[in-house]
Formats: sequence, structure tokens, C-alpha cells
Amino acid sequence: QVQLAESGGGAVQSGGSLTLSCALSGDTVTRYSLGWFRQAPGKEREGIATINVRDVIVYRDDVRGRFTISRDNAKNAMSLQMNSLKPEDTAMYYCAAARTPEGLLVSLIADEYTYWGQGTQVTVSS
Repeated sequence: QVQLAESGGGAVQSGGSLTLSCALSGDTVTRYSLGWFRQAPGKEREGIATINVRDVIVYRDDVRGRFTISRDNAKNAMSLQMNSLKPEDTAMYYCAAARTPEGLLVSLIADEYTYWGQGTQVTVSS
């Protein structure tokens, strides 16, 4: 059974950096489209970044240039490097995976993803 587990969340000051990791178990990460999402209290879940099996990457506009998504095949994991963090980045961050026959999905829509991690909290203070 495919499972995802996020780690690396924490508290950081505005302008700081943080790296999130997501380990996949039960299958090979290279077979999946992968995504990072976040959800603040009382707000909708929003897509941050996605990477597919061909390393096609799409970012949400307000994180482009600040965040970097990557896949580590050797570790069967993916990461989200976050720089220049802002208070509005404060949220629970989730990793997600979707497997399609082609593996070409590059979507920031949560409904496209089947597997989800438990979330890791990121708090950015002023």
C-alpha cells in the first residue's frame, strides 16, 4: 500500500528558509506525479508545486522563484525547498502522489491526487 510521510516543518522567521521532505513507501516514487499542497486554518487547500515522471514542474504563481520541488529517486522521496518565507506561507503542508498510466500529470488540483501524507506544520513569524 502506498503511503506518504512529510517531515521538516517548523517555525521560521520571515525571510528564512525551510526544507520539507516526503518519503513514499509501498511503491517506486518514479512512477508517480508528485505534488505539494498547503492549507491554512479556515482556508481551502491550495496546490504549491508538482513534478511528474518526466521532471516537468509547475509552480503556483506566488511561490515561483522562492520554492523548489525536487524528487530524490535514491531515497524514494521528494522535497520542497522554501526560501524567502513570508507569514502568508504559514499553513499545514501536505505531499501527495498520483499514478496514471502515462505518469504525465502536472496538476495543482488536489482532486487529481490519490495518496496523501499526514501533513507537517510550517509557521512563519514576522
